[in-house]
Amino acid sequence: MDSQTAVPQQTGHDASMAGRLKPDSLGVLGILFFVLSAQAPLTGIAGAVPIAVAIGNGAGAPAAYLAAGVIILLFSVGFVAMGRHVVDAGAFYTYIGKGLGRPAGSGSAGVALFAYCAVQAAMYGLYGVTVSGLVEHYSGVHVAWWVWTLVTMVIVQALGASGIEMGAKILAVFVLAEFSILIAFALVTLFKGGGHEGLGFTDSFSPSAALQGAPGVALMFAVASMFGFEATAIYGEEAREPRKTVPRATYLSVAVITGFFAFTSWMLISAHGASQATGDAGKALQSGDATSFVFAPIAALFGGWANDVLPILLATSLFAGILAFHNSANRYLFSLGREGLLPHALTAINRRHSPWVAGTVQTVLSVLLVMPFAVLGKDPVLTLFSWFSGVAVLGVMLLYFLTSASIVVFFRRSHADTRPWNTLFAPVLGAVGIAGAIWLIIANFTTLIGGDRTTAIWLQLTVPAVLVLGVVAARLTRSRTQPAD
Repeated sequence: MDSQTAVPQQTGHDASMAGRLKPDSLGVLGILFFVLSAQAPLTGIAGAVPIAVAIGNGAGAPAAYLAAGVIILLFSVGFVAMGRHVVDAGAFYTYIGKGLGRPAGSGSAGVALFAYCAVQAAMYGLYGVTVSGLVEHYSGVHVAWWVWTLVTMVIVQALGASGIEMGAKILAVFVLAEFSILIAFALVTLFKGGGHEGLGFTDSFSPSAALQGAPGVALMFAVASMFGFEATAIYGEEAREPRKTVPRATYLSVAVITGFFAFTSWMLISAHGASQATGDAGKALQSGDATSFVFAPIAALFGGWANDVLPILLATSLFAGILAFHNSANRYLFSLGREGLLPHALTAINRRHSPWVAGTVQTVLSVLLVMPFAVLGKDPVLTLFSWFSGVAVLGVMLLYFLTSASIVVFFRRSHADTRPWNTLFAPVLGAVGIAGAIWLIIANFTTLIGGDRTTAIWLQLTVPAVLVLGVVAARLTRSRTQPAD
């Protein structure tokens, strides 16, 4: 039987697995690789750090990553506490529904699905341009960016349908490759004592350095680098001992991501020199190739071969992120189908217990989001990548805030966990930090998307619009399914 055909008339163990994802498939490291893949580490460093340094708080940008890490850590305390009582592939929307009610949960599901599909589409745009440039550089043959994007969609669909274990193995290779070269650069720079101005610890982490320039802009990009954090709970249904695995993976993810971005950005600034980093980052942005701020010092340290390897790793970094978000989005579709909010057909799984119908729908959504930019001849980096990245970040930050509020309400009502730090103080502090981050994102949204104010306003409005549509859809579904009096 074809691997993408739902298995009929299941019996015994198979019957007990109907409508369920495959349990005991992922350990702590497997989940960690999915989270880190969603971060697309090299993409985050090469894309966000130059902007945070140039128009944010300059050499103090690493402190912004530490601040973002503290905010996410506070959020994760309540997130983990909730995860011990709720294990579901819907994660955020399930959590929000438990505390704030089913309509709010359904509205947030729409936002989550929209955000994941949007960021994946954004990455497809940058990925297509990157691969097109690499192929032309090495072969002299020019193929449009959208052709490579469509080819990759087919590959991602096949990998998604092949099972979660295969996806984890593919991502592990790509993530280790990009992490290795960046960490190697950072460690060598550290042991050498930094660049020509030294390590410059106080230039990056002192209060005065952290607050110089526009720290809000730097914090905004630092928070955006944490995108994909929810994956720890999304894969809870497929984890081994989820009540232990998910908390460990969550805290480990926060620690690794925060440490990685803070340390690597610090060493990049040290390599340039704290007094010159802002100017160098600005020149890189003006040249149209922001990655040169990151790639140049790495090549200077390791040799010219790095200039050939890094663009390839950038492409694999994007591919890993695309695959990670494909798996996250199709599990949302699967969960919504199981809840009755979307057609039940989305719950079909193949012999590898992969939600192949949901994956196919997610791929179709990607085509619908990406191809209009190709047809209209829009720049895939300045429009598709920039616009959808901004929308996705805003949507996910809204989910963080609603989840924090829901956690407090849920535990106040249920008394399932009476620890005040885990269920009240940490979630409230996290919510305050997240609310501040949302305000910064909205205030600087034009900068985030690299567009004009009118475009920024319309893009921002899509997030509450999707939330309202989800709430309305939930109420209509509930009214249809409730028996008549």
